[in-house]
Formats: sequence, structure tokens, C-alpha cells
Amino acid sequence: MYFAALLARTEDGWEASDTELDNVETLSDLTDLARAASADEDTVLLFIEQEDAWFGVVRVDGEEDPRIFVSDAPAAARSSYGEILLTDELLGREPGADDTIAALEELVGLDGTEDGEPDTPDNDNDDNDTDDDFDADAVPAGPLGDTGVLADLGLPEAELLMLRTDALVEIADALGAAEVLEAVR
Repeated sequence: MYFAALLARTEDGWEASDTELDNVETLSDLTDLARAASADEDTVLLFIEQEDAWFGVVRVDGEEDPRIFVSDAPAAARSSYGEILLTDELLGREPGADDTIAALEELVGLDGTEDGEPDTPDNDNDDNDTDDDFDADAVPAGPLGDTGVLADLGLPEAELLMLRTDALVEIADALGAAEVLEAVR
């Protein structure tokens, strides 16, 4: 079960709205959704939470690139919405690397056999290298992203990193937006 909400900063304070993510497939879609919530290019925060397993914050300030924080990267990686937040840049990968690897794997088969040749121990191509434990698609354990994403809004990095359950409530409280977030929750 997911909860997603937008908090838009206005002259009068924060305005909250719950949001559906059914039509969101990319970070660009999330960013567009956030920008649409702000008439004056003010700060907009998008919160995504999955039943205390992980939460993510996407901050959009006008036309700037979004800033992202994810509380538990491996948990988010197992989630369709979390995968949206875990961009190549956030993971420290070269953009498009997954697409290139997938295309190469499809091109050469990468099962170590020639077409039509059975996979036997003699042609297995498993060299038992010490690199067997390396997984190029591994996601770093723990929090990931911009830990200072909310620092100027009242939630220092250290406090953000300590949040576990009811994180969005604590974040909204630190921002002075607890009541408006609770209204949409």
C-alpha cells in the first residue's frame, strides 16, 4: 500500500493534496506532476511512502532539476514507484547503462553457448573469478540521495537520516505542514 502526497509552498504556507501515481512511469512524469501543483514555481515536495518499508521525497524548485532522497534504497528498488526515484544518476551509474547491457545481452545471448549448442559443464564459461559476487545492478544499502533536501525547510540532514516509521508525519511536522498533510492522509 502506497501513500503519495504533494506539498506546495505558497505565500500563505503549505498546501497539501493527495495524488495518484497510476499514470506516472518516470521521474520526468513525477517532476511534471509537482510543477503543475505550483502556480508560481515555488517549492513543491512529493512524498511517497510504502507502509513503513521506505519513503521518498522529491523536491522541485521551479525549473531546477529535482532533488531526491530515498530512506531505504534496497526496499525502494523492489517497488515500482521506488524504481522511478532510483535513477542512474542517484545510483552512480552511467545513464542508459542498463539499456546498453540489455541490448548486448540480447545480441550475444550471454549464456556461454553457441546457438543450438547445449549448456554443458565443458562450455559453461564460468571462470570462477573473484568477481562472481559483484552485481552491477546492486543497489547500495540504506538511505540514498540528497540528505540535505529538506535542511533549509527545517529538517536537518541528521534528523532525516534517523526517520523510520511515521516519517512523513515527522517531516510535515518539522516543515510546519502537519495539519495540511493530515487532512489529505
